Amino acid sequence: MKKEIIAAGFGGQGVLSMGKILAYAGLMDDLEVTWMPSYGPEQRGGTANVTVVLSDTPISSPVLDAFDTAVILNQQSLDKFESKVKPGGVLIYDPYGIHRKPTREDITIVPVEAMEAAIEMKNAKTYNMIILGALLKVNPVVDIESVMKGLKKALPERHHHLLPLNREAILRGMELVKTAPQV
Repeated sequence: MKKEIIAAGFGGQGVLSMGKILAYAGLMDDLEVTWMPSYGPEQRGGTANVTVVLSDTPISSPVLDAFDTAVILNQQSLDKFESKVKPGGVLIYDPYGIHRKPTREDITIVPVEAMEAAIEMKNAKTYNMIILGALLKVNPVVDIESVMKGLKKALPERHHHLLPLNREAILRGMELVKTAPQV
């Protein structure tokens, strides 16, 4: 098993944190892991992406030019990475702020209304965990308990009281994906 995943969006949407939590969860599940963030000098408001590779065998390189799964959170990232999803792969995206929907017919496209769900939960900071939940529903490469352990490791201790809210957000993201094929 080897899963090559990219998540991309604006800085401040939690893309890099989501990737780090996924990588930690992979370590908790005894997988080989690479985590490679990329962001511009703007950090907040500029584009950011993170590549995570999870495998049960050694990973030769974290540098990729094609992905099994892309998680896309803004139009610039969709324009850049839609073509880089491998045929038969999956593109998960939040339609909020996307004015040109994905058009490829050789991949599975999964819209996730994550911004609306975060607003319903009355906490914008749950956005990336909602997206992570959707990713885990489509691609259950790590166990949710490992994700929670990874989240506990990634969050500063002063924010550990938010772990139950984050679990709720992950589960909400899973619920938002009604009929997605698992890859």
